[in-house]
Amino acid sequence: MTQVQVVATEADILKCRSAIQALRPSLTDELYFEAVQKTMADNRQIIFVETGGQAAAVAVFETGYNLFRGKYIYIDDLSTLPEHRGHGYAGILLDWIIDFAKKEKYDQIHLDSGVNPNRTDAHRLYLNKRFQITSMHFVANV
Repeated sequence: MTQVQVVATEADILKCRSAIQALRPSLTDELYFEAVQKTMADNRQIIFVETGGQAAAVAVFETGYNLFRGKYIYIDDLSTLPEHRGHGYAGILLDWIIDFAKKEKYDQIHLDSGVNPNRTDAHRLYLNKRFQITSMHFVANV
């Protein structure tokens, strides 16, 4: 069985670099480590599935409480290296987060996903895991 690991060390952060950069290509090697440290310092956790000494898939999520969601988890990033897609790693990470949410008595799990033809498999996964499409997400660049 594939084991989910929680990032706890600098070595773990480095193992996750390629999987994170697959989703966030603007996060160059020069920016990567500091950006991940800032992300983790802002109440986020990173989990991953490892194969061959690197993360094949990674999830970054935050926990919090607000008036709208109650006690929630928000998944910022869920990424699988292209060569490891189709092996169920993203589903394993989502199952881990869902189990964590139930155990810790969270009310909801949220995520946003871009809409384009390349995201069809990801959307199918989210729907299969019982996520519902509940809103549109708006952004204003300033």
